Amino acid sequence: YRALVLLVIACPCALVIATPISIVSGLTALARRGVLVKGGAALEAVGSLRALAVDKTGTITRGQPEVTAVHPLGTITQSEILAIAAAIDSHSTHPLAQAVVAAADRAGVPWSRAANYRSIGGRGAEADVDAHPCFVGNHRFTHDAGVCTPEVEALLAEIEAAASSVVIVGHRPHTGADGEPCAGRVLGVLAIRDTLRPEVPQALAALHRLGVSPIVMLSGDNQRTVSAIASEAGIDEANGDLLPEQKIEALHRLQREHGAVGMVGDGVNDAPALAAATVGIAMGQGTDAALETADIALLNNDLQKVAEAIRLGRQTLRMIKGNIVFALGIKFLFLLLAALGYTSLWMAILADTGATLVVIANALTLLRTRTAPPPVAPTV
Repeated sequence: YRALVLLVIACPCALVIATPISIVSGLTALARRGVLVKGGAALEAVGSLRALAVDKTGTITRGQPEVTAVHPLGTITQSEILAIAAAIDSHSTHPLAQAVVAAADRAGVPWSRAANYRSIGGRGAEADVDAHPCFVGNHRFTHDAGVCTPEVEALLAEIEAAASSVVIVGHRPHTGADGEPCAGRVLGVLAIRDTLRPEVPQALAALHRLGVSPIVMLSGDNQRTVSAIASEAGIDEANGDLLPEQKIEALHRLQREHGAVGMVGDGVNDAPALAAATVGIAMGQGTDAALETADIALLNNDLQKVAEAIRLGRQTLRMIKGNIVFALGIKFLFLLLAALGYTSLWMAILADTGATLVVIANALTLLRTRTAPPPVAPTV
């Protein structure tokens, strides 16, 4: 009889179910909030985050940039610059490229898709427009192509100081029909402005209250624009002019310094960084590559959900540990009572089943976890 009692007490029902029921409850609670987490491992990992890296365009900003100015250099007109830029950018789904195409359409500028299009990661793109080798790119592209002049530098500094992104349009160096090398040159510069998402300052403040620090911006945009946007948003550190591989290097540095680091992004160039981070978080409006690579997707594109995911991830970890301690405590207590002959078979059954039900009920409380209230301004 005592052996039967020990056998019932040894059944690990509550212990076995403590982790999966907590994980499922946490995943369900986040799914109801528009946060899709790809498995329990990602949910546990997000609860351990101590630092966060974020992309700029489409993550901190709305991802709906608009061309605010066209600066021609030389005798070329604004319409001709827009036509060349739209012809090349019509091949791309990048937000800046789509903004250029939209600006050309609004201005009624006729253009046709360029030929021999080639994308250059982290720099821009090049193609043949009306049989002329042209390019659209960032500041780095002009240096790599050897076409950056003091006049161009002064214009770019002025645009970037106003927190605007630049798209440089020009002829790339090539070999002419006579076999002689032809030097490239910049034809003009487009100034593009993207506005900050309204929820970003509050979302970053919530992350700081959870102890997630530093929050670092990793962007391929120019450093002046990145610094201005980061200052406006309340980001701790801003790193611009980064290529995809340099974002990975920055993430590895953060991981060495802070341990678990998350990455929030939405573009094709962010996919390698999302894969390298402890937890990759993609905006729901992001590219297929970003959504496929990330561990978490924010279906409503709301950056405030990152803080909720971290908070609920930590609650889930605490719930798992609490349930395991409770299940083991009940087992050890009744094993001791059974060994001393102070318990019966029915008490053992009740303890085993009751502990299982308590663990389940405890884990289901995660489903009732409410969204954290917004901070209350102090009364003066």
